[in-house]
Amino acid sequence: MMSTPESRLAELGIELPTPAAPVANYVACVQTGSLLVVSGQLPLKDGKLFATGKLGDAVSVETAVEAARYCMINIIAQVRAAVGDLSRVKRVVRLGGFIACTPDFTAHAAAMNGASDLAVAVFGDAGRHARSTVGVPSLPLNAPIEVEGLFEIG
Repeated sequence: MMSTPESRLAELGIELPTPAAPVANYVACVQTGSLLVVSGQLPLKDGKLFATGKLGDAVSVETAVEAARYCMINIIAQVRAAVGDLSRVKRVVRLGGFIACTPDFTAHAAAMNGASDLAVAVFGDAGRHARSTVGVPSLPLNAPIEVEGLFEIG
């Protein structure tokens, strides 16, 4: 039996949430041709922020890794809502991570691995992606991390 993104989610014990609605004048996803862009997702768990604050201050790297994982779970939920079947994902092309942090914080990449590792766990080799991770002074709702995604859909 061939492994699918849905079966991998089940193996990981992940049940996708109802996708969060946009909170301003934008849409959650835009598809153009075979590319699907997913707007930045916060680390929501059960409809609430999993963590708040900045890395290098109140938020540890370990907490941020888990927060990034929740961001990726929310991205995957948006993808499924947009295309119906996660098996249509041909490639996770790019993830972009925004890390709310103090000026001296430098472990951005380690925090973002929570999202990247889950992308590979769910989509296999198709989950290997290009990535940018940037430190910022603040994020909406005092979230410690926000992740956006770009997917190739077949």
